[in-house]
Amino acid sequence: MARVIGIIPARYASTRFPGKPLAEILGKPMIQHVYERARKARTLERLLVATDDQRILDVVSAFGGEAVMTRADHPTGTDRLAEAAAGLSADLIVNIQGDEPLIEPEVIDALARPLIQDSSIPMGTLMSRITESADLHDPNVVKVVVDQRGFALYFSRELIPYARDVATSDVKYYYHPGLYVYRKDFLHTFAALPPTPLERAEKLEQLRALEHGYRIKVVETTHRPVSVDTPQDLEHVKRLMERGR
Repeated sequence: MARVIGIIPARYASTRFPGKPLAEILGKPMIQHVYERARKARTLERLLVATDDQRILDVVSAFGGEAVMTRADHPTGTDRLAEAAAGLSADLIVNIQGDEPLIEPEVIDALARPLIQDSSIPMGTLMSRITESADLHDPNVVKVVVDQRGFALYFSRELIPYARDVATSDVKYYYHPGLYVYRKDFLHTFAALPPTPLERAEKLEQLRALEHGYRIKVVETTHRPVSVDTPQDLEHVKRLMERGR
């Protein structure tokens, strides 16, 4: 059985919401909600928070979680993930977003399963059917298209694919939530790869893997994560939790 470890990157500094991981939701810091929900995933043997701030590390330790300090100058969350994973004994590393306090543990299991079953797959991610028309042309809603075997063909902030004849098209559109699983050795390979033209154009780091010829397995899910990027998002999540979500 593959050893699967979840890592939650958590920065204190945020342009739109400084100190976001420590924002309170129903009496607990947001990072605790993420940690406690992710901990219920059956495939995870271990879960830890990778942070660059002592305040976050102290809070995680106080509620009984595991946290490690990483450098503060990482350009991406993947670089922070790679540093935290370097000394771990694991086969698979799951990158769990620290700003999704409503994450479903079953989604983590579904994401990890293909890589547990097939050791040739270097990394995986998720897609969810777009059901709101407003999302189709929103550049913050990243779209993905896949091949017949469920491997990513492309990710874009634009609407893909383009349905030339809408009347006869049966095309479905999919949103890409930012949850990833990596084979540990590939995670370090990926972090060391130079940025690529499409990655720079779209500002989507996963395109680096595709441009360098690596496959990304994409698992469909009905779960649509609710991310907290602003104080307004936080209030929305509070209301959802108060209603029992």
